[in-house]
Amino acid sequence: MADKITMGPQGQLQVPDEPIIPFVRGDGTGVDIWPAAQSVLDAGAAKYGRKVAWREVLAGQKAFDETGSWLPDETIQAFRDHLIGIKGPLTTPVGGGIRSLNVAIRQILDLYVCLRPVRWFQGVPAPVKDPAAVDIVIFRENTEDIYAGLEVEEGTPEAKKLIGLLKENFGWEIRADSGVGIKPVSITGSKRLIRAAIKYAVERGRQSVTLVHKGNIQKFTEGAFMKWGYELVKEEFSDVAVGWDDCGGKPGDRILVKDNIADITLQQVLTRPGDFDVIATTNLNGDYLSDALAAQVGGIGIAPGGNINYVTGHGVFEATHGTAPKYAGQDKVNPSSLLLSGVMMFDHLGWKDAADDIVKALEATIAEKIVTYDFARQMDGAKEVKCSEFAAAVVENL
Repeated sequence: MADKITMGPQGQLQVPDEPIIPFVRGDGTGVDIWPAAQSVLDAGAAKYGRKVAWREVLAGQKAFDETGSWLPDETIQAFRDHLIGIKGPLTTPVGGGIRSLNVAIRQILDLYVCLRPVRWFQGVPAPVKDPAAVDIVIFRENTEDIYAGLEVEEGTPEAKKLIGLLKENFGWEIRADSGVGIKPVSITGSKRLIRAAIKYAVERGRQSVTLVHKGNIQKFTEGAFMKWGYELVKEEFSDVAVGWDDCGGKPGDRILVKDNIADITLQQVLTRPGDFDVIATTNLNGDYLSDALAAQVGGIGIAPGGNINYVTGHGVFEATHGTAPKYAGQDKVNPSSLLLSGVMMFDHLGWKDAADDIVKALEATIAEKIVTYDFARQMDGAKEVKCSEFAAAVVENL
């Protein structure tokens, strides 16, 4: 019988054999990739006697067309009530009141972790010599930094007022024809993000956590993020983790916590990705890093993502690419980003057996060179198939 996922007394998800999971089909190619991904997820769950009771909720263009709202209250309430959900790519309204539907969902539900595991799947064409060396999990802070949307437009009374206030109170000289933004980075937001990253590293047997920041320039935001991370290690994790300066880079059997400047990190994840295991970073850095790393292992078309609040138990997993409207309805695009986001969701629910089997089936399908057009054009001897046909081949390999 279908039932809701709940939080147990120890802060663990209680998942029935038939959980009710809200989903947003997504705009553009969502019409193609959602049915494909769902068919594989259903097959993976069925192998272990489980079933998902999918409940469609609306966001994006379909929501606007049917309700007049880009993000109906009913959709947010469904995610609140059922704890876990999944969504395809969404159109962001141009000139509307919402800057980004994706950011709005994260902020409304306080989904403070953007979790982006990046690894290579056997057979996927990649632009680097050794894509298998990339096995990095990014914890990107999801609610603060410039994504808080605290900015004023150039030439407006608000901009003039803020520029005047900053000059009067701080002596800051800002050109009169500037737009101005505020970048909040808090102890609360930073420590809960880094706490989640360290706990993940402990639970998954990872070796290190790297705090990525631009603290050499932004000392009281990005630099503070780093400082608070090292404080947290001593306050809460001294038995299982140790900072670099406290062990000289020799952590013994504990997790090594270190830090790296953001611009250098973008170079080093390319030249020596093996140096990085789990990364905890601020919002904008995480955005850049996750997409740059995804490019090394085949692109965002095969990159999964999840937005999680580990305290309340809420999580919304999502395709990491855009809507690609010119391909919508053509049964053409690769469904792997959304599918692997569903795999992440299964793993988060404790359905690791089904999640692992789906990954193996996906790799087997790609190894057989049965792929969608994006991979087919990069592989010799590939058999190009439709989105739905690729999903059917993955199910067959299950």
